[in-house]
Amino acid sequence: MWHGWPLERVLLLLDGLAFALMAIQVTLFHSRQNFRHWAMWVPVLETPVFALFAITLAFYHPAWLRWVFALMMWVGVGVGFYGAYLHAVGVGQRVGGYSQSQNFLLGPPIVLPLMISALSALGLLALYWG
Repeated sequence: MWHGWPLERVLLLLDGLAFALMAIQVTLFHSRQNFRHWAMWVPVLETPVFALFAITLAFYHPAWLRWVFALMMWVGVGVGFYGAYLHAVGVGQRVGGYSQSQNFLLGPPIVLPLMISALSALGLLALYWG
């Protein structure tokens, strides 16, 4: 099945699977916090859509789907950075703020939204590789 697949298709498939796993993790973390901020819904809703589009694009790639996927990946890069900002603010709002290293361990994970940016950038790289 993999023999003859270009790197672009393999990366799109792996990116889609990574977005699917990210969707599970983000949903667990944000539901644990009872979706206290409206922005918590954004990655919960977008990551499964990103996964579906990436996996579909690995097997079927018309021009319109590539264009929509590229747009979604640029949105994903921005949303990830915005999420990292919100998580950093959340760490600061905990008791003791940024001076307590424990808040970085137990508070909102600042790196997790950056993973959405990184996976989105990987999707763009795979899309424009060839």
